[in-house]
Amino acid sequence: MGKMKRLTHIDSDGRVQMVDVSAKPLSKRRAVARGKIRLQRETLDLIARDQIAKGNVFATARIAGIQAAKQTAQLIPLCHTLPLGQVNLDIVASKDGAEVKCTAQTIAQTGVEMEALVGVTVALLSIYDMCKAVDKDMIISDVQLFEKTKSAVAAVHDRRCEKTRRS
Repeated sequence: MGKMKRLTHIDSDGRVQMVDVSAKPLSKRRAVARGKIRLQRETLDLIARDQIAKGNVFATARIAGIQAAKQTAQLIPLCHTLPLGQVNLDIVASKDGAEVKCTAQTIAQTGVEMEALVGVTVALLSIYDMCKAVDKDMIISDVQLFEKTKSAVAAVHDRRCEKTRRS
């Protein structure tokens, strides 16, 4: 078995700490997470006909997931607060449930995988909450990070800075 990496959230004295990313360069970061919820066929029919008493299930879950992704640092200890450039949440119904996919993007010094995972999870929980009165057999499963990318940020040239320097 290979040597385990040192945990960056633990200091040399064994205390929990927030990782210092201040010296890291800005990078374009993107993460995609997915998850599923199993629903009864009757529940899916009610959702499709917009007959769930609490309202439009997928629209509400989409908003809840986006809001949750934006609040990740408030929910998960030691997560950095990130300026999210985009959070996209897709929900696709299937014959036995729905799949939720959350894509989060930022330009920052650390990744957005927790934001994507929180977005998916809260969207799934919202579906569960809205359907629990009519479906007692729902199962949330397969929540996972599907993709994570990082790329260099092109330098931005700001002409306003040039004018100030010349003055």
